Amino acid sequence: MPDVKKTIAVLGGTGKEGGGLALRWAHLGHPVIVGSRTAERAEEAAAGMRETLGGGADVRGMANPDAARAADIVVLAVPFAAQRSTVVEVADALRGKILIDVTVPLVPPKVSRVQLPDGGSAVEAVQKLLGEGVRVVSAFQNISAHHLTKLDEDVECDVLVCADDPEAAEEVVALAREIRLTAWNAGPLCNSVVAEALTSVLIALNRRYKVPGSGIRITGVPRAA
Repeated sequence: MPDVKKTIAVLGGTGKEGGGLALRWAHLGHPVIVGSRTAERAEEAAAGMRETLGGGADVRGMANPDAARAADIVVLAVPFAAQRSTVVEVADALRGKILIDVTVPLVPPKVSRVQLPDGGSAVEAVQKLLGEGVRVVSAFQNISAHHLTKLDEDVECDVLVCADDPEAAEEVVALAREIRLTAWNAGPLCNSVVAEALTSVLIALNRRYKVPGSGIRITGVPRAA
């Protein structure tokens, strides 16, 4: 029986991080929907990805609510300031699905300083907002967009995957490994606060040492083949 790829919608797929993830999954044969506030902007980004990947790439652009409705798995890759409003806009379309939240609580201009909302996890707040009908998974916060568009390269940064639903976490771990990322199930969703805070630390390292994309590695655990 052929391997059936799930359709992945990336809300915020017109941005660098979301666009990089969308490009990698499309490159591996997943049907991908680029989501944006307007269908026109989404389709423009999707057309660019189709051009990059060549013929046969299944990449479409839609407004965020339509993209979420048409997908099996939804990725939220919008700026922190738009996180809550985007979730509210697409909430009905997320019922029964996995939502992978990539959001990092960066507060410009001091993005290299950890500024967690009310001292807690931004992703965990999304799970509370959506309730048990949506399985929210935290992942990909520490991956630099600089690396994602280099499709032939492995990314030298591990992915911490956090979720209260273990099966959903393992599905996201598998999706990350598909696109040549090393991913780990890092426990319940409340642990996401570590990955969210780490992003500001990595930005500080990038600036201090003048590198485009520092990352983290988990050691002492056997790595998957």
